[in-house]
Amino acid sequence: MKAPQQVQQFKALDVCHQQIHQQLAELADVLARLDTESDSPHCRQKAKTIESFFSEVARSHHAEEERNVFPALLGSDNAELVQAVRTLQQDHGWIEQNWLELAPMLRAVAQGEDWVDMAELKHNAEVFVSLCHDHIVLEESLIYPEAKARLAEELASRAARLAQQAA
Repeated sequence: MKAPQQVQQFKALDVCHQQIHQQLAELADVLARLDTESDSPHCRQKAKTIESFFSEVARSHHAEEERNVFPALLGSDNAELVQAVRTLQQDHGWIEQNWLELAPMLRAVAQGEDWVDMAELKHNAEVFVSLCHDHIVLEESLIYPEAKARLAEELASRAARLAQQAA
């Protein structure tokens, strides 16, 4: 991948984290309203939007990290960094597993179906929200800064080589 594309990729990943936070807040709002408004068009539409976002955008985001962010860091000689990446990879599996249980319930709410056990939905959603928040904290506090620093070093090295060649 070319460096300018990598810079844009990190911007997109950062924006996606903001969107994930927003959708998690929306999920918490829907959960709070379900007891009294489970059949409201507003609640159903929010559930549909949340389900669609996490089934499509968030999954794609995780695949992007697995393809383009994690591999270079796994080759590091920093054991803490490698362990953090492995933890994030494991998180992706847990988040996906939890999502596979949660998504059908949200789709049912979105479609106005009444088979959903609200206590189970709320529990699964709370686990999902917690997993996602903890996951993003680790990425933003360690993984992304390290990956961005490595990219900056690569760009500086490339610029120095080009300047040297031009001289």
